[in-house]
Amino acid sequence: MKMRTTLGAALLATTGWATMAAAQTELSMWYHGAGNPQEAEVLNQIVADFNASQSDWNVVVESFPQESYNDSVVAAALAGNLPDIIDVDGPVMPNWAWSGYLQPLQIDESKIENFLPGPKGYWDGELYSIGLWDAAVALVTRQSILDDLSLRTPTLEEPWTLEEFNAALDAAKESGNFEYALDLGMAWTGEWYPYAFSPFLQSFGGDLVDRDTYQTAEGVLNGEEAMAFGEWWQGLFANDLVPGTSQDPAARETGFQDGKYAFSWNGNWAAMNIMNTFEDTVFLPAPDFGNGPKIGAASWQFGVSSASEHPDGASAFIEFALQDEYLAAFSNAIGLIPPTTSSAQMTENYQDGGPMAVFYDLTEAQAMVRPVTPGYVVQAKVFEKALADIANGADVADTLDAAVDEINADIERNAGYGHTE
Repeated sequence: MKMRTTLGAALLATTGWATMAAAQTELSMWYHGAGNPQEAEVLNQIVADFNASQSDWNVVVESFPQESYNDSVVAAALAGNLPDIIDVDGPVMPNWAWSGYLQPLQIDESKIENFLPGPKGYWDGELYSIGLWDAAVALVTRQSILDDLSLRTPTLEEPWTLEEFNAALDAAKESGNFEYALDLGMAWTGEWYPYAFSPFLQSFGGDLVDRDTYQTAEGVLNGEEAMAFGEWWQGLFANDLVPGTSQDPAARETGFQDGKYAFSWNGNWAAMNIMNTFEDTVFLPAPDFGNGPKIGAASWQFGVSSASEHPDGASAFIEFALQDEYLAAFSNAIGLIPPTTSSAQMTENYQDGGPMAVFYDLTEAQAMVRPVTPGYVVQAKVFEKALADIANGADVADTLDAAVDEINADIERNAGYGHTE
């Protein structure tokens, strides 16, 4: 009798679990991180924890290679086959929201009030996406190089000026110890250009588009400040201070560690390998070219597709993922910047006194998001081509004027992209 009762209880419990599982509504999720096992491990743990935490929703992840991810989302949107949850690169989000691929998030925004600005994806006054990390770029070098070249170590409070930065590059070249003074990462293309290089333009006082109206690039991409930037940029290549656009990708990956370059303009994702090579690695703030030092902000973020019939469930998953333990887990796994001070204290590298804590400070002090406009996806490509052409010797004024014409024509073709003046 006792055995029969126990067996009956077990069957009842099994039936209950099966009923709960059957009651869960499936939420599909697309992710850009295929091929990154560390990233996948953290994401899969978040998904498993969320699915086990409640009985309403069951998230199922499909991962894509980053190189083909955006095209896959656009094709799915046109075909009406978007999943419930997608991740989106921060600067691309306004275009996807404007194009109708996304809907606003239904999360408690008090949960992100302490986030760094970069991971918050707002468009037209509403929150469409939120990131679990940010990324930052710094000028990487070694203290021994600074000492050998008799250079002042810049700080957040006193970054190098344009004159000091130019003098540092000249000193590195004149030392004869390096193939090039600076590695800009010219082997990388695409989003690297606007993310890494438009902050130089912005520090000079220009920009990709007028952010007051987002209706024109006239005067900001070809004005006096932008011209000064363009001439300086071209001079880096003309004076053999940096590798050209045909840089060997392998030289970008390990050239600094191999002693080819005195300085490297690189991100926190590459920091660990460099620190493991040189004990005296230092990460310097961006120089101030006249209008304050700038670096890029915003990385990949989570959003809910407009096709989702369950935006409440999709938003519930995203809100669940915002817990500090998950923010810290992503940082520990892939080296990116946790978006809150509390999660930073839970990490190996970004806690107070940690070897990469400087990147959190850089993001907090210098980061600037790329233009928050649907037109950014075109502006980024135009900017990339213009900078590559100028690096290869094209006339600066003609190239920047042509870039402005192309951007303005795109804005007009798209009726201003929904911005109201």
